[in-house]
Amino acid sequence: MVERVLDVVGIGNAIVDVLVQTGDDFLAAHGLAKGTMTLIDGEQAERLYASMGRGLECSGGSAANTIAGLASLGARAGYIGKVRDDALGDAFASDIQALGVAFETRPATAGASTARCLVLVTPDAQRTMQTYLGASGGLGPEDIDEEMVAAAQVTYLEGYLWDPPGAKLAFRKAMQVAHGAGRMVALSLSDPFCVDRHRDEFRELVETGVDILFANEAEITSLYQARDFDAALQHVRGLSQLCALTRSAKGSVVVYGEEIHVIDAEPIGHVVDTTGAGDLYAAGFLYGMTRGLDLRRCGQVAGVCAAEVIGHVGARPQVALSSLVAAIA
Repeated sequence: MVERVLDVVGIGNAIVDVLVQTGDDFLAAHGLAKGTMTLIDGEQAERLYASMGRGLECSGGSAANTIAGLASLGARAGYIGKVRDDALGDAFASDIQALGVAFETRPATAGASTARCLVLVTPDAQRTMQTYLGASGGLGPEDIDEEMVAAAQVTYLEGYLWDPPGAKLAFRKAMQVAHGAGRMVALSLSDPFCVDRHRDEFRELVETGVDILFANEAEITSLYQARDFDAALQHVRGLSQLCALTRSAKGSVVVYGEEIHVIDAEPIGHVVDTTGAGDLYAAGFLYGMTRGLDLRRCGQVAGVCAAEVIGHVGARPQVALSSLVAAIA
């Protein structure tokens, strides 16, 4: 049973991440474009997995990483995502439930296997992701737990999952349930390639169905086909939605109507792996919002969470984030 009140419920791809540190020569040999996320089929996934060597395997997915970050902060969280009834599906469920996250989505009993994301991290800390979506793309409106969505202050949607028609219907159902219960809806644009593929639909979502938008510099620039970030910012200032925009080493900008906060990036000794930086930023920001913090402090908490995850390999925090943000929150 879902707790009477949740802070955030995430809806996204239920994926098992496989992280391997490698060199530029490996990317070149396999024709992979550094720093991008590419969708691959099951055969490609098996072939690349076999040539990568041993790596770190853990449950993942963009929105799931955000929910894991929220759990580390001490938030009450839930997750909705589709896995297959296979070994990787069991691993995903066990991992996320061990964090104290409510995860009750029924696994598929036929069809594609559980999704996986092959993450290749080069010495410059850039990550190149090859993703097999498998069973995760089978999420449909029948999988939306209306009780869970209505119980959450915020429903957080992952832009990566906007491709499958069934998932779009699932998102729209969740948005309707959330708003019907007087709750908020947040959307992450996820990746510039997602924006390029779904620009008109994302604009419609942002302007009519979303209360909180998360995007990085490349994504927001693509959304409005702006020449640079400053030009994109002018479009954002015309929205009634709250927008949290990340800019890597330049920190972030939080915009809500005429209210604008420019927040410096947290200092960090050495960037090891940027995987999950945006996911953990969203976790910190949503944690602050559900705790009633002002927007500047929400951005500061978000920056601390992002800084922790880029200091090591992997998209999940290695220390309790609650201890890192206590002074701010």
